[in-house]
Amino acid sequence: LSLLITLVGPVAVLDAQAPELTMLDRLEKGAWEMRPRDEGEPRQRLCLVSGRELIQLRHERLTCKRIVVEDLPQAVTVQYSCPGNGFGRTHIRRETDRLVQLDTQGIAGGLPYAFAAEARWTGPCNRR
Repeated sequence: LSLLITLVGPVAVLDAQAPELTMLDRLEKGAWEMRPRDEGEPRQRLCLVSGRELIQLRHERLTCKRIVVEDLPQAVTVQYSCPGNGFGRTHIRRETDRLVQLDTQGIAGGLPYAFAAEARWTGPCNRR
């Protein structure tokens, strides 16, 4: 337990000192298509207002506590916990402002999940 506190403590301090996750804010806003690496999963479409929606794909619209594990110009890793609704850890690597590689895993709905995909910007969102 003391090891965990030692490892998480500095992350929280860094978190409060600098703007975080700026790489995600640089991603192109609009329609994105998620192409799962697992051939059995269907493609998904998202309308991104900011790239931060990519962090909680399996816990969207939930209020969760986030810990920024890695915040680099080309990659971010965020661990989050949603009380009573599970948790997750997401790693996003930016190739361009219109192409990212995403890997997320955790527990949602009481069941484990693991999801890896390539996400590409496809244009403006279609609002109907």
